Order: sequence, then C-alpha cells, then structure tokens
Amino acid sequence: MPPRNDEGSPSSGSWDSGAGFEDLVRQGQDRLKGIMPSGEPRGILVLAVLALAAWSAWSAYYTVPSDSVAVIQRFGKYLKEVPPGLHFKLPLGVDMATIVPVKRQLKQEYGFATPGVADPFQSPSPHDATRETQMVTGDLNAALVEWVVQYRISDPKKFLFEVREPSKTLRYVSESVMREVVGDRTVDEVITIGRQEIENEALIKMQALSTKYAMGISIDQVQLKNINPPEPVQESFNEVNQAQQEKEKLINEARRDYNKVIPLAQGEKDQRIREADGYRLKRINEAEGDVARFSALLAEYNKAPEVTRRRIYIETLEDVLPRIRSKIIVDGQLPSILPLLNLDAPQGATP
Repeated sequence: MPPRNDEGSPSSGSWDSGAGFEDLVRQGQDRLKGIMPSGEPRGILVLAVLALAAWSAWSAYYTVPSDSVAVIQRFGKYLKEVPPGLHFKLPLGVDMATIVPVKRQLKQEYGFATPGVADPFQSPSPHDATRETQMVTGDLNAALVEWVVQYRISDPKKFLFEVREPSKTLRYVSESVMREVVGDRTVDEVITIGRQEIENEALIKMQALSTKYAMGISIDQVQLKNINPPEPVQESFNEVNQAQQEKEKLINEARRDYNKVIPLAQGEKDQRIREADGYRLKRINEAEGDVARFSALLAEYNKAPEVTRRRIYIETLEDVLPRIRSKIIVDGQLPSILPLLNLDAPQGATP
C-alpha cells in the first residue's frame, strides 16, 4: 500500500501495478477518512445524502423500446402511457414504469415447447404438454392436437390491471375453446378436411372471450400444427388416410376424364343442332320462295294463260336444251325429216 502523509491523504506517486483488490478497497477507505473525519455524524449524513441523490438521479430516467409503451403508476395508481424514447419519472419509488410490448407479436404454444424461450407462458409446463393435446372429438374418438396462438397486447391498461396473469388466463381460454371446437367435429374432419374451419372458428371464439374478460389482448391467428390419433390406433388411421387419398385421386382422375369427354360431346351436339336448324331454315326459305314464285306466276297465268304457257315452255327449253348433246326436231309440217337443223352450231353458221 502507498505511504500516507500527516493529513491522511495518499502521497504523490504511481500505484503499484501488483496491488490487489483489498489494497484498492483500503485506499478508498483512507480517502473517505480524509474527507470525513472519523466518528463525525455529519459526515455520515452527507455521505448518505450523496448516495441517495445519486441513486435518485439514476432511477429517474428510463428508456422505452420502439416496439413498446411504458405504463406509469404513481404510488401504485395508473397515471398515463408513455411512448417510446427516453423519459423522466419521479424517483424513490414514487413513479413506477412498466414496459409493455404493444407492437410485438407474441405467441403461445400448446402441446410442444420451443427451447430457450424467455416468456414462461409461451410454452406449456412439462406435465401439461401431453394433457393439453388430448382431446375427444364429436364421434367419441381421441385425437392429439397441437396448435399455436399468435396475439398482441392491444390495451396495456387492461392487460396490466383488469385480469390477474392475463397470459396464463389466455392459455386457459385457448385450451377451453379448442376443446369445444374439436368436440363439435368428427375425428376425420379434425385430422383431414376441417383444419381451416377449426382455426377460423377458434379465432373468433378466443377473441370474443378475450374481449368479454377485458384482457386487453387481440388474437391475430390460430394455427393448427400436428394432429395425430393416439399411438395405439395410429397405424389404422394412417391406412384410412391412405385409402381416402386414393379415393380422392380416383375421383380427380374421373373428373378429368369427364371434363375431357363431356364438353367435347356437348360441343358436337350443339354443332349438330345448329346444322339441323340451318338446314331447316334453308328448306323453309326455299319452300317459301318457291311458293311466292308460283303465286306470282299463277297471277300472271290467270291474266294471260296462252302467253304465260308459251313463255314457260320457252324458258324450260332454254334451260334443258343446252344440256343435251344430240337433238332431233320433229315437225309435222315438214314433208320429210330433212333438212336437219344443227342446233349445236354457233348462231349465224350455215347448217
């Protein structure tokens, strides 16, 4: 230890680098004795006041994280909520600040536990993990259900003061709701096709109970994890699931073939119907046209029968004769069959 002078203060000079912790404590005590004479009550009081002031200054400032708010209590009574940042409060236990993570998404696990979690209510206790998963379905079968609840603290005041241990209460609410929802369905629905409906219904009921109990919690999501039958019958359930999957596969294949054949047949049917309708309309229009033409011709015939008859005869010959290669004209007024007219010759040519 360094030598001391008459006033009790350490003499000038450097500290011995090999001095131990006890030497440092003893030196500090000697320094205090130099400031406060031994046995003087006023010096002890001054030291206590300085220590109290230092502790008060240190405890008066606090920092609120960006994802949280601070709930301030003055003498235990709720005072206000403080946003994130550096703030000041009355020291010496007059004001007490409780940090509440209102912007952080919290979760609770049921039937399993994530290692290393800090929240004691996030995972079940070892003796509750198996009990939470054991549920009875609506058809009196058993199922092991694991799920996760994600939530946020929506009202810090209600979360801290309305319900004792709200996180623990939420575990009880979630387990009660999940047992109710699973108990309304068969084991096949719970394991296979009813997962989405269970999650939605459980979310609605959990939020309703949280609001009713004024827990200050907002449920964001309920997600089912592993759903298995009990171990003694697990192999049988697996066989049933495989059979159901095979059934769904065959149904999908049949629907694929149906969608491939039926629309084609329906298209052909519609095409045939449209063709028949078109042919029907064509025949009707042609018949109506023939009727109109015959009616017009009849009207002209009634006016001049001989002229109309002659015109029809000539028009018929004009239509028929060009199609005939060999023609013989017999005229009763001619003395003989000669001379024959070459009707195939161009007009103006000498027969």
